[in-house]
Amino acid sequence: MISPPLPVVLVHGWRSHSGIWNRLVPLLEDSSAPCWRFSHPGMDGSAPLAEIAVALQGFIARMREEAGYAGPVDIVCHSMGTCVARYLLEVRDSPDRAESVRQLIGIGPPNNGSAMAELFCHPTYGPEVIDRLAGMFVPRPYDPAEDAIVQDVRPGSAFMGVLRAAGLRDDIAYRTIVAANTLGTAAMFPLFGGKTWEMGRDGEWRMTYAGDGIVATRESLLPGTGCDLLPREPGALDAAPDRYCHLNLPRNPEVLARVMAYLRSPAAASTSYCPKR
Repeated sequence: MISPPLPVVLVHGWRSHSGIWNRLVPLLEDSSAPCWRFSHPGMDGSAPLAEIAVALQGFIARMREEAGYAGPVDIVCHSMGTCVARYLLEVRDSPDRAESVRQLIGIGPPNNGSAMAELFCHPTYGPEVIDRLAGMFVPRPYDPAEDAIVQDVRPGSAFMGVLRAAGLRDDIAYRTIVAANTLGTAAMFPLFGGKTWEMGRDGEWRMTYAGDGIVATRESLLPGTGCDLLPREPGALDAAPDRYCHLNLPRNPEVLARVMAYLRSPAAASTSYCPKR
């Protein structure tokens, strides 16, 4: 069933900017969906995620007032932007649930914490990994101890503990869109040979093709919610492997098609479903 377009709140990720949505915004405009782009680049590294969530809450309130709109919205996030939105909805807005949200769509989100953030802080592996990513994913020079966001998305952080304890809201449809290197091609994320770092349940570090180069698939999954693992067809990865790396997901045509499908038809089934633990 096609739904009338709702305002769409866009939340970018770590050390990014609202321009990352330049392929999605025209699609939203063509569908007559109001587009509210939240930007927080000035807060990257200097502000904890809870503070950014407060800023997001204020932004949505201002946009509602300007539009004269009090109904539900959809929220689309990239990477740690999903953690910001979840903190707003599941922690700050609990138990009142004053924020009316129909769907929360996370693209490559570290919902369970980021092994990469933890790796940055590792005394042995951290400097080498940071050096390899410098200039592309992290600035030069870079000290993770001074980055409030990185500290917050470490799996064992107080922030992630609060988010886990809060639990998901039953009045919001959660969607997770992730990419994995199903062909094992190095070209997907050449800096790590097409693999993604993750920490196993045994506490040991390993590299896996089940990820987008930055976020491992199992870091994104939320029990009991819908999930799309892309690409659906291996040929898409073979034709343009770099489109499926973490940094390019918000501009990936297949990702955008899934986002628009959910915005048009919020009852649409996800391609897979995360089992409840």
